[in-house]
Amino acid sequence: MAKTGSGKGAYTAEEARPYQETLRMLRARLVGDTNHLADGALNRTGREASGDLSKMPIHMADIGSDNYEQEFSLDLLAAEQATLAEVDSALARIEKGEYGACVECGHRIKKSRLNAIPYTHYCIDCATERDQESRG
Repeated sequence: MAKTGSGKGAYTAEEARPYQETLRMLRARLVGDTNHLADGALNRTGREASGDLSKMPIHMADIGSDNYEQEFSLDLLAAEQATLAEVDSALARIEKGEYGACVECGHRIKKSRLNAIPYTHYCIDCATERDQESRG
């Protein structure tokens, strides 16, 4: 499928307004989540680096558990930051008048899909095709 920049499937400003509000709320939540995850994952190492060993695990299994928890938190943080970038991209598309048009084929993304994933770039057909190509 050829990429089109015509925006022929884009929603009007009025049609995009509810999605813009949803995206803004999602963005605020994600910013809070990423700040919390970053603080939780990085403060542990900050305490240890500063010499505060009062909560330092004594047993090797505890150290392994702490490392796993930190790595898990950092993975969650990366995923949240990626979603935040997608939300910011969707908000930019609203500002440009391009929101709701599939970036692959240019057709209008159905409202049911936008209700489920308001920051999506692709209509269901193009998303399915991309998913199959990545698996194949």
